[in-house]
Amino acid sequence: MNSRETGDTAWVLDPILEIPHVRAAVLLTRDGLVSGYSAALAQESAERVAAITSTVQGACRTAAAAFADAPGALLRQVVIESDHGYILVAPTDHGTCVAAYGGPEVRLDLLGHRVHSQVARLGQKAMAAAPRGADGHPA
Repeated sequence: MNSRETGDTAWVLDPILEIPHVRAAVLLTRDGLVSGYSAALAQESAERVAAITSTVQGACRTAAAAFADAPGALLRQVVIESDHGYILVAPTDHGTCVAAYGGPEVRLDLLGHRVHSQVARLGQKAMAAAPRGADGHPA
């Protein structure tokens, strides 16, 4: 296992971490809390990445809506390229996000495909979860 678990998250991150030149990944809530992260990151770094990623997504949603002259926008992904490599962030429909960091040599198409595949799996798992009652217990 390449990821540090906060709950059962290794199944989400490990397939992403198997891609050559991918250095780290984080599973986070849309509001910036860490759900899981790769062993390459210290907990403090994972928490900082989650907070920054959440902020970047908010700014990108606002920018997309402003450019479209629309009241809001749904993000599909955010890609950041720097001299250190690429960061790819993909939100899910149920309030979580997957963020992955690859070096300059990473194949961005492969990274994007794998991240989006895992986001889809997260969505399927969320849809398959038993409905909960008002008390939080399975209905």
